Formats: sequence, C-alpha cells, structure tokens
Amino acid sequence: MAPEILVSEVGPRDGLQSIKNILPTDVKKAWIAAEAAAGVREIEVGSFVPAKLLPQLADTAEIVTFAKTVPGLTVAVLVPNLRGAEAAIAAGADKLTLPLSVSETHSLANLRRTHEQVIDEARAIAELVASQPEGRRPHFEGSLSTVFGCTLEGTIPLAQILRLAEALMTAGCDEVGLSDTTGYADPKAVKDMIRAVRGAVGDASLTGIHLHNTRGLGLANVLAALDMGLTTVDASLGGIGGCPFAPGASGNIVTEDLVFMLQAMGLKTGIDLPRLLEVRKIIAGALPDEPLYGFTPDAGLPLGFVPETQTRSMEAAA
Repeated sequence: MAPEILVSEVGPRDGLQSIKNILPTDVKKAWIAAEAAAGVREIEVGSFVPAKLLPQLADTAEIVTFAKTVPGLTVAVLVPNLRGAEAAIAAGADKLTLPLSVSETHSLANLRRTHEQVIDEARAIAELVASQPEGRRPHFEGSLSTVFGCTLEGTIPLAQILRLAEALMTAGCDEVGLSDTTGYADPKAVKDMIRAVRGAVGDASLTGIHLHNTRGLGLANVLAALDMGLTTVDASLGGIGGCPFAPGASGNIVTEDLVFMLQAMGLKTGIDLPRLLEVRKIIAGALPDEPLYGFTPDAGLPLGFVPETQTRSMEAAA
C-alpha cells in the first residue's frame, strides 16, 4: 500500500515573506483554519525573524498561539537562530526548521551567518529542544537550502552538501530536508541528490522536500521525489512566494495543483480538494493585486474525477 503523502502548506510563511503587502492577522487566521478544515495537517505559519526584516511576519507568535487551537494541526515555523527557536518554543510550535544554505554566499545574505555559525546555532537549538519536558519537544529539521544550485554561486560541490547534511544531524537535528530555493532542480537532479544525501545521513533522516516551479519543473520534480520514497512535500496556496534573498527564484509549487496530481494518481493526502479550492478565495479577496497561480483552480476538476473524500466514503460503504 502506498504511503499517505503529507502536503505541508508553506504559504503563510514562504509565500507571504516574498510579497510587499502585509496580510492582516485575522485573514491569516482564517486562511490557516480553512486549510486545516480542508484536511491539511501541517502548516508553516510564520517565521521568528526581526519584524524590521520581514514585517509581513511580525505577528508570528500570535499566529502560532492561534494555530495551536486548531485540532490535529502540526504548527511549523522557520527559525533563523537560537533566539528565534526560543520564541517559537515559548509560543508552542510543533516543528522548527532551521535553514542552512549550502551556498555560503547565500547563507550570509539570508541569515548573515557562515556555515560554521549556523551549525553552532543548530547545536544550541537541539540542546534547547532536548531540555524541554517530554511531550513538549518540537520536531527539529535542518533544511539544506540552495541544494540544487545558487543564483549567487552556481553549482555547489556535492561533497560540501553532504558534509553539511552530516553536520546538521551530528548537531542534533531530527532530520534534514532538501530545498530548491532557486528553482534549479530537475527530476534527475532530485533523484541523484536524494540518493546521495540519504547515503550520508540514512533514509529515515530525509523524508521531505521543498520545491519551486521557477522553470516549470515543480510537479515533475515532485514525482521524482516520490519515486525515491519521500513522503512530505511543501507547497504554497496559489503558488505565492519564493525567496527574497535569491534573485529570480520566484514560484513555490501550487498546493491545489499538487493535491490534484496526487489524488489523480490514487495517492492519499487526507485533503478535501473541493474545500481546498475554496480556501483560495480568502487570499484572492485579501490580496487582490497579488497574482495567484495554478491550473486546477482555473480549469476545475475533470468530468468523472472522484475527490479523495468521496473515495473514502465509497470505501467505507463497501
């Protein structure tokens, strides 16, 4: 039996950090609640960074507090350092992601830290997580950013990537993730990278991937990742967002298109696709000048397509 695929929504963080408009806090809450009601089980709701750097995410602590009231939702956040992790844990986040750009030039632009400094932060965060009471320790992921290439440095040597992956795990991360920050990946590169990183840290230490659709290969790259056994895929509602510190790296993959593809393939997501498509209206209404992407929302579901919720109902009746 094929494993259920976890679609991790990153729009409230990676999407909003890349646009100029500031989405009101009440709209963010409505967005998160509506996606969770549609069956999305993990949402990256914000980032604990200084408000002067990303004013779009200045309300992250309040958003985490709200999201923790949503039943069954894993509340994920990005943390750039120990201070951010302290704030995230105080707010009650379930999952922390520390980005480590394998391009040191990008790391200095994004976090203003060298590789060695980020590894030191990872070690300190891991110690902080371990010091929490049992049952209240958030999952700690180290994300290998720009892993398929960097707009500032180009191709990153594989030996450097593997060294950093191993360093994150040694520092105390629960797992590492792969992030195509710049949209450079292709299906072969995805398979090769997963194979190489798993060879360094073990299969159980790499389960998720963050992809962009900058050159139209987002969903093709998802298929490559699924073929290699990954079970968690990040996506952004309406495809909003990218990376403000990687020029030309726009275009998260679209949550609606991803869920449609997975369900059309017969894979389980736990998501009510028609309800998910309705969530888009919340963002469209609040950000009328922000372009939203996705083929499925525009074309609609094909004649004869049976959404996953209806499939479950038929299975239960049988």
